[in-house]
Amino acid sequence: MDIFLAEKQTPTTQPSSTREWDAHIYHRLSAPQVSWGKKVLARLHLRGDEDVMDAGCGTGRLTGELLEALPGGRVVGIDLSQHMLRKAREHLHAHFNSRLSLVACDLLDLPFGRVFGGIVSTAAFHWVLDHDLLFRSLHSVLHPGGWLESQCGGGPNLAVFRQRVSALMSVPKFREFFSGFREPWLFQTAEEAAETLRRAGFSKVSTSVEAAPTVLDNAQQYREFISNVILQRHLALLTAEDLRTAFIDNLVEQAAADTPAFCLDYWRLNLSATAG
Repeated sequence: MDIFLAEKQTPTTQPSSTREWDAHIYHRLSAPQVSWGKKVLARLHLRGDEDVMDAGCGTGRLTGELLEALPGGRVVGIDLSQHMLRKAREHLHAHFNSRLSLVACDLLDLPFGRVFGGIVSTAAFHWVLDHDLLFRSLHSVLHPGGWLESQCGGGPNLAVFRQRVSALMSVPKFREFFSGFREPWLFQTAEEAAETLRRAGFSKVSTSVEAAPTVLDNAQQYREFISNVILQRHLALLTAEDLRTAFIDNLVEQAAADTPAFCLDYWRLNLSATAG
């Protein structure tokens, strides 16, 4: 199993130095994303021989379960992060080598024709800021009648947490580092996402938003989670370790006073559609 690099990689949001992940930490911490993703996989009605894209496959924890459901099919895992893909290869190589390909490329610039019967994606689309271009790109690689089943952040996702982060960014000791900063996420409502999918050529569109509050076990787990899963791009802009520590300390202290403590106010946007 190799990791293939697409010839063209259009930056989705920010320079590569702020896009890369610590894949080993993410793999260990991503239990909430995996639990949400399993609900997406449960919605699939598979023959078992389809060619399917896993769009934003990350470290492959759900890719393996998708392959299990496709004993006669193949999966192409797509991710912009080569760190994530190397971890996915490590995780999946022994069991699925002949039926899995991993490709490092941007979801906005996919290097395929209409070769897929379906696309699965979990916890990825909200990292792409242009959903019109995203859904056109995805539509372009599906067979006519091919399907999209996905879930990402949507609606009021992390509204309370993001308000706290925004307020903290305006504190004098941090303010200069976030001049001109734009949130690296797009959280559409169900109605907005449905219209975007239809503009891209999809039909039989179904969208919904559901609450998914997530409680972390303790202060250390909360600290590690928000540092590596949510605020990676924010922390990359703080130039000193003491600033990064102070930034996270403040958020952990606020979360400790919540009821329940260390709860993240996640909301998930469910997307189902068919390519015209």
